[in-house]
Amino acid sequence: MPDTPTVPEWQRGVLASCALGVLERGSAHGYAVAQQLQTAGIGPVKGGALYPVLNRLEQEGALTSTWQEGQGGPGRKVFTLTPAGRARLDELRQQWRPFATAVGTVLGAAPDATPATTPATTGEPTRRTT
Repeated sequence: MPDTPTVPEWQRGVLASCALGVLERGSAHGYAVAQQLQTAGIGPVKGGALYPVLNRLEQEGALTSTWQEGQGGPGRKVFTLTPAGRARLDELRQQWRPFATAVGTVLGAAPDATPATTPATTGEPTRRTT
């Protein structure tokens, strides 16, 4: 992925969903989740942002966790996706494309997006409001 920075607001908005996606591939501790998110291009994720999300997902029943002894270091909390978490991820996937398309339309980034009314279709000049 390109080394472009991720808008922090966007990262916060998708962090829980992306963590579920990472954990669908297999159980992992928080640092490994953060590494996979960074490798995927989500950007560097600080533990102070990720661990509260993982703990909240666990409280909600989307994840379970176990403590795993460390090899020559401290133990780690390993997170695993639950059936409820998998169902939540499936639902998020169904909702993602329409949402991403809508955001792309608003931002003008969707290649096939045409606003319902544009100056070209209404004949009105473009007006800028402040």
